[in-house]
Amino acid sequence: MATSTQKLCSQICWTFLIICSLSGISNSSTDEYGMEYDFVTCGSVIKLKNTRYNIRLHSHDVKYGSGSGQQSVTGMDNAGDGNSYWQIKGKEDKPCTRGTPIKCGQTIRLMHSNTRRNLHSHFFAAPLTTRHQEVSAFGDSGQGDEGDHWAVTCSSTHWRRDEPVRFKHVPTEVYLGATDQVYGRPIRGQREIAGIDSPSSNTHWKVMEGVYIKPNES
Repeated sequence: MATSTQKLCSQICWTFLIICSLSGISNSSTDEYGMEYDFVTCGSVIKLKNTRYNIRLHSHDVKYGSGSGQQSVTGMDNAGDGNSYWQIKGKEDKPCTRGTPIKCGQTIRLMHSNTRRNLHSHFFAAPLTTRHQEVSAFGDSGQGDEGDHWAVTCSSTHWRRDEPVRFKHVPTEVYLGATDQVYGRPIRGQREIAGIDSPSSNTHWKVMEGVYIKPNES
């Protein structure tokens, strides 16, 4: 049986390899010719910051002790934590083209880079604020179900890197958000992430650190 150290090394190596395997990537807003890339693109590996609480969307292989019992999704105020990277993918039956800017209103999946489970929601109550809906990480090696589908809600034509957006869960119509509740053990200090019925300041997210796939030449 693999030790916890071996598992951690495996997760780190997997993240490193997937990033290194991407060709034509940019971790800044301009390329070597000074061309600016304004949009978030398919295949990019990013961190998402909740602008109300200044936390990154986070997950790790710790299961909820109630509700679905699936992998927990929380908010972390440590910007450097390696468990806060998510890869942008299209729907399972309609993948997006690598490097293509994501449109406002487009349905995407967000796959947690280290555990390869998708950001997910369903009709379970959130662990701390039971009036809200549980958000979890679900699936195996990027495979899941329609509960992994989120529509990017923004006011422009495409998802801009410099503007906050919202994520609306397609099957249940709640918005990905953070609450004012903080967990105790075993994930002490991490903030609750939940599906919230209405858009508010709690449901705004902005892309931060990451590896951004350059748009196609066209």
